Order: sequence, then structure tokens, then C-alpha cells
Amino acid sequence: MRFNSTGVVAGALYLALGFVWVLAASPTWLWQLPLAWFVAVALVGAFIPGVANQVSFARAYLAGPAFGYALAGWFGPLAVTVAVAGLTDFVDGTVARRLAQPTSFGGGLDPVLDGLFMGALCLGLAAGGALPLWLALVVIARYLLPALGGGLLIVLGRRPELRHTLTGQVSTVLILVLVGGICLLRGLHQPSGALLTGAEVVIPVATVATFAHLAWASRRAVMPAAAG
Repeated sequence: MRFNSTGVVAGALYLALGFVWVLAASPTWLWQLPLAWFVAVALVGAFIPGVANQVSFARAYLAGPAFGYALAGWFGPLAVTVAVAGLTDFVDGTVARRLAQPTSFGGGLDPVLDGLFMGALCLGLAAGGALPLWLALVVIARYLLPALGGGLLIVLGRRPELRHTLTGQVSTVLILVLVGGICLLRGLHQPSGALLTGAEVVIPVATVATFAHLAWASRRAVMPAAAG
């Protein structure tokens, strides 16, 4: 891969927006963390082609502030961060279809970015005491294990189909709504215990359903290797 104009322009725009974001919303001691993260992500993003992929890449930028706000207990800005991330997850597919640019690369990149953002968010919440560590690990496993499985199939010479599954999309929405709802309630100084209890039940069930569906959907890529 090489630098492309879309990635460079998007990176410059994201860096400018990130600088404004940090000045407006971050506590002073968190300035260096988001800025360093934004620069690192911009360097990687400069190699990512496509407008829709750059919309998706916003979640990579937002992972830094999400972790920092969650760790510091700044639930108001954190709820806004989760809402913006959810919006990009909805918009990127629409942009790809409108520009007739849906690709296998984009289909594989999207869940990786979901996992990066949700992993940073949930680890920050767990470290800050707002979320059980085991639940944060379930969320990380929800995205990490499919990515590792897909990577292993590619290494073995198989070609898994990189596309969204219904259970995967539903589980991502549920995680965003439940975890984002907890952040919002904490930011409004309202009780979040009932929603947290619901998340402790719904997220593991949705994760298991996603794994089962992915295993079924990938059986054609796995079976030839096993037969050989």
C-alpha cells in the first residue's frame, strides 16, 4: 500500500478537528494522549483508500478520546464520543453505496475499527470501575476472535467472504446502545445499574450468536482446507 490523496486529505482534516476537540473538551492532563493518538492514526490512515473507508476510520481517531474519557470518568464527553462513533458506523456503508465503492477491504476494515473503538471504550470503563472487566473482555473477544480467525484462514490460503452478518450488525448495535446508554446515564447522574445488568446478559448472548453465525457462514472456507 502507498500514500493516497484521499487518506492524506482526510488525515489533515481529522487532525484539525481533533485539535479543536481536545482544546474544547479534554481535561488538561489528557491533552497529550489524544493528540499523540490522532497523529499516529493519521499516519496509518494516509494509506487507507476510499472516502467511505475514511469515514469508518473516524472510529480509530475516536478510540483515543473514548479511552481517556472513560478512564477519567468524564461521562458527558464520553457519551458524545460514543454517539459520533455510532453515527460513522451508520454513515460509512451509505457513503460506499452512494459512491458505488463497496469493497472487500472496506468490509474487513469496518469490524476491525469497531473492535478498536469498542475495545478502547470498554477497557477504559473497566479501568475506571464503571464496567466489569469480564464484560469488557467479552466485548474485545467479540471483535478480536473473528479477526484472528479470518486472518488465519487467509494465511492458510483460504478466502473467507468479508461481509457483514446480521448477527454481527445486531450485536454491534446492541453493544453501542447498551454501553453508550450506561455512559449517558452516568453523565446525567442517573442510575445505570439496571442497564448494566441488561448489558451483562445481552452482550454475551449476542456475542455467542455472532460467533455461531460466523462459524456457519465461514464453513465453505474452512471445509476444503480440512478435506485436504
